[in-house]
Amino acid sequence: MEFVLIILPVFLIMGAGFLGQKLLKLEIRSISTMALYLMMPFLTFNTFYTNEINIDYAYMFLFNILLILVLVIVTVVVGKAIKADKSSMSAMLLGTAFPNMGNYGAPVILFAFGATAFNYAVITMVIQTLLINTIGIFIAAYGSEQPTSVKQALLSVVKMPVLYGVLLGVVFQVMPITLPGAIMDGIELIGSASIPTITLLLGMQLAQMKAQQFEFKYVSSITLIRMVVSPLVMAVLVSLMPVSPMIRNVFILLAAMPIAANTTLLALQFNTRPNLVSYITLVTTLVSLLTVPITLYLLG
Repeated sequence: MEFVLIILPVFLIMGAGFLGQKLLKLEIRSISTMALYLMMPFLTFNTFYTNEINIDYAYMFLFNILLILVLVIVTVVVGKAIKADKSSMSAMLLGTAFPNMGNYGAPVILFAFGATAFNYAVITMVIQTLLINTIGIFIAAYGSEQPTSVKQALLSVVKMPVLYGVLLGVVFQVMPITLPGAIMDGIELIGSASIPTITLLLGMQLAQMKAQQFEFKYVSSITLIRMVVSPLVMAVLVSLMPVSPMIRNVFILLAAMPIAANTTLLALQFNTRPNLVSYITLVTTLVSLLTVPITLYLLG
């Protein structure tokens, strides 16, 4: 029951976005632009400014990079096998490489393993924020349905205000520069608005989809890689390194999370099969109602 209560807000916000789009017919692209260019830089700045950077970051960064690398290889192999085009391949990569470690994964870790494990989950979430806003942006930009070269995709990463929110957050913490409480309150308010806005966007995008857009070969392969292959890969990775059982369990469970909602935002902004990315985000979130409790049971 507690597990259902953890994820209930996600479905409520998603449902509000779905209903709002059906009734009001809002312009989704404008809202996604506002979330990505205005809200997200404040969120990333606040995340990196307020979470102390230490050696744990390097260790967890390695785990995240290795996981993404293996999942990218698996996804590319599967994508080529099912003859995915460039845009669909990028949508598949967005769907498999980035689990929802924030508004889904972190609360589940807290519920399952307690406060100490939650601290590791927060650090991992911070690192994933950096990876989504660099690697994720590159994947989304390169897979845009408009012709895009590698150079143009890299330029898209450099142009993103989110990246500079990360850099400023790190610089302000390391120097350190102390900001007045009133300024931090404003930064936190704007940044915290991004998560529900992104979840609303997911519901709004789903409201625009039609039944014929649900492509089984993509949905099934992405769901299998994200919900089954990903935690298995992480289980192998942590078994090869000297980590405590608690850290092992945290990493495996986070790797078993559904698709990060931020991927929908990137797919919308760069027009990288946004309907497909939105739909598989919903599907993996629903599937997680079964797979996450099973993962918890297997972890003991």
